[in-house]
Amino acid sequence: MSRGARDGASVPHLALLDGSNLAFRAYFATRHLGMKRPDGMPVGALHNYLQMVWSTLERLDPSHAAVAFDPEGGSKARTALLPQYKQNRLAMEDDLRRQWPHLIEANAALGLPLLCVDGFEADDVIATLTRQARARGWRVSIVSGDKDLMQLVGEGVRQIDPAGGKEYDAEGVRARWGVPPAQIRALLALAGDSSDNIPGVEGIGPKTAAALLAEYGTLEGVLAAADGLKQKKRRERLLAQADRARTAWRLVGLDDAVPLPRTLDELARRPPDRAALGALLDRFQLRRLAHRFGVGGAATVARSDQADGARSDRLVADRAALDALCAALEQAELIAVDCETDSLACRSADLVGLSFAVQAGEGWYLPLGHRDAEGALLPGQLDRGEALARLAPLLEDGGRAKCGHNLKFDRQVLRRAGIELAGVRYDSLLLAYLLDPGGQPPKLDYVAERYLGHRCIPFEEVVGKGRNQRSFDRVAIDRALPYAAEDAEVAWRLCRRLRDELVEQGRLARHDAIELPLSGVLAEMEWHGVALDVALLARLSDRFGARIARLEREIRQTAGSEINIHSPRQLGVLLFERLGLPGGKRTKSGQWSTTQEVLEQLAPLHEVVRLILEVRSISKLKSTYCDALPRQIDRESGRLHTSYNQAVTSTGRLSSSEPNLQNIPIRTAEGREIRRAFVAPPGRLLISADYSQIELRLMAHLSGDAGLIDAFRAGADIHRATAAAIHGVADAAVDGGMRRAAKAINFGIIYGISAFGLARQLGITRKAAAAFIDAWFARYPRVRDYMEACKERARRDGFVETIKGHRIPLPGIHDRNAMRRQYAERLAINGPLQGSAADLIKMAMIRLHDALARRFPEARLLLQVHDELLIEAPEGQADGVARLAREVMESVEELSVPLVVDLGSGRDWLAAHAL
Repeated sequence: MSRGARDGASVPHLALLDGSNLAFRAYFATRHLGMKRPDGMPVGALHNYLQMVWSTLERLDPSHAAVAFDPEGGSKARTALLPQYKQNRLAMEDDLRRQWPHLIEANAALGLPLLCVDGFEADDVIATLTRQARARGWRVSIVSGDKDLMQLVGEGVRQIDPAGGKEYDAEGVRARWGVPPAQIRALLALAGDSSDNIPGVEGIGPKTAAALLAEYGTLEGVLAAADGLKQKKRRERLLAQADRARTAWRLVGLDDAVPLPRTLDELARRPPDRAALGALLDRFQLRRLAHRFGVGGAATVARSDQADGARSDRLVADRAALDALCAALEQAELIAVDCETDSLACRSADLVGLSFAVQAGEGWYLPLGHRDAEGALLPGQLDRGEALARLAPLLEDGGRAKCGHNLKFDRQVLRRAGIELAGVRYDSLLLAYLLDPGGQPPKLDYVAERYLGHRCIPFEEVVGKGRNQRSFDRVAIDRALPYAAEDAEVAWRLCRRLRDELVEQGRLARHDAIELPLSGVLAEMEWHGVALDVALLARLSDRFGARIARLEREIRQTAGSEINIHSPRQLGVLLFERLGLPGGKRTKSGQWSTTQEVLEQLAPLHEVVRLILEVRSISKLKSTYCDALPRQIDRESGRLHTSYNQAVTSTGRLSSSEPNLQNIPIRTAEGREIRRAFVAPPGRLLISADYSQIELRLMAHLSGDAGLIDAFRAGADIHRATAAAIHGVADAAVDGGMRRAAKAINFGIIYGISAFGLARQLGITRKAAAAFIDAWFARYPRVRDYMEACKERARRDGFVETIKGHRIPLPGIHDRNAMRRQYAERLAINGPLQGSAADLIKMAMIRLHDALARRFPEARLLLQVHDELLIEAPEGQADGVARLAREVMESVEELSVPLVVDLGSGRDWLAAHAL
């Protein structure tokens, strides 16, 4: 029985794989991971290609199959027709070029016949095989992400995008492009194809092309009707560029008469050559794939490290050992340092010991504060003062290169011990983050296993678990030694390995110029903290508590009975059973859903819902800030110290925790009251420096839209200008409501807002919201082009980049789940804006920190929240510090529009914040 018969068909089933398309997708989907063999040979493309092809063949189970590759030199006919055809494409990257012969080899190992015909592209080979197979009544599955091949979709022919698993039949093509497969060629001829450097008719995109084809049927029908079109520019462009459209028509058409070296019958499916496949996987150390394919295995993981053998752990317990350590540090090219402490609160943690490494396979541990159960120092430890005095000159020498993992923590611990760490060159936490931003948090254990194939000693194995867990200062020295020495030795190896990865990718400059110096600035900010008015927070807590009580009484009166609104079950019964509000949905447990989103949708329908939302909002402010912040004040400094997370978000934006100061509401009066509690000590002022409309300015710069650029260059109120353009009125005629709506549209567009979302936000109909959005894009047309280009780059590369080269991975861009794919598309648009805004604020922090140290050493950066910096300065220097902040922030990068900083100063954060 044939494979085709097994999956429900009685006819042969031909799978045609676009090998060139799959190979590039495989490479760009994994390029940011930097997968390599221990000898440095890249393996990511090979790994992903094998996985995609194997999965596709398993899923389709075809009776016949082949893979087509583009020949060197591509299509001779198309290049003769248009010399610049595909010349916009960058040369194949070296990492992919090195893997290309092995990708070709992989097809034979998988049992796939390979077709590569000189002078003809893979698309033409696929078109020829499709025509031949359909002539014999076969079913055809085309496996490619190339839109050109959608011309072939029809009865018995489907196209499958392997990255997301999306299948396209004729209706799927129509849903995707707005035209049936028979009109794809005409659509591309009118709109052009930027990926192949094929120009279409200027000003006509896919949507306009689809609308024209819906009315006039064919390319020639559109061109014939051009003279009668109402839109002047479109009419003129179609008439002037008709020949260009006809040339594009010839370029995007597929040649289905390629002289093939094999017949259809010779493409009968063969099983994989397991010996060849096993040897290939073993050679490239792709152990997991070997296990999955059941063909034997490689001895090691591709990311293992050849130097990872037995480690020598050296205990520094006497003066001779300390002398030996200092001698090793003095001779070292790179010193890894790590602090062991009794807690993770770096501002108050006590130093328990120091570990060092200067080469692979050897770690040193200097215990300083290990104690017995009664708190007495354990024997076998040097005098703390003496040991630190010996090490301080080495650690404070900026000419001696240091490295480590999350040295922002160690800087502060060492400062508390009286040592200012200098000469930091690499941080493996930041290096790992740059290689895979937004992936799994780059903790040392995870990064070591991923990149070195090394499993670190678990922390719980040393300190215990649960009730039996003790702090590190209560761990016996012999048990602490291997754990602590490993921390430094692994960090040393990681820094060298990850540094080399980034060097090969040409991306180490990001670590050196931005992330590493920023880490030092953040350490300073965390160390200094910010002053709080605890008495004000206590008064606010009382006031909020009284208001919550009043609101709860009002809710009970409105509901007509006692109810605990903090109980989701009782609240659901009240809203959807007793009050009978529409739209209720039950959770898996059977209860009514009462999430914030559900309540916001119901708020316009009943007063009680509005009151419940108000209670939730004020309760969160009370518990999260009024009650919690005073308990988090450091006893020694008397100030609040947040912790900045530099290696968490995929976009590169900073976040903060313990406490999180990034999410204090600014739009509500109650949220602004919280900011009043952040104060300057007597004789000092707080200065707020906030980038104005930074993401809109970046959109203008990145999209190159003339309307946006001109508005910002003229210093116009961008929201008023947008409102005037959308409503077709003069700026002076724009009222407050029109401006608010325009503001919502301006920022909503950046975040990919839908007509439904905008309608709900503004309280208007979806039709009116859609009209606003259409009018916005008509005013700023280059923005839509930019957005489409972002999505296209994301689909091609698997990532997008900021203006300073931070790479934002988009693993969901090809996901078959529509919600995840749409989220990735929104991030493809907004990510470069958010990430570029993060680039600017990070560079500004570095430069402003250095400038303050030179010109106003008594001033200091305190907080970074979104696009705002909060600075504390002596009262008499506040004006000078503010001017310096503006000077630095507005000149940090030259864009096509000016950067503008809003300034304010005052005794507290609210007074300083320029609203």
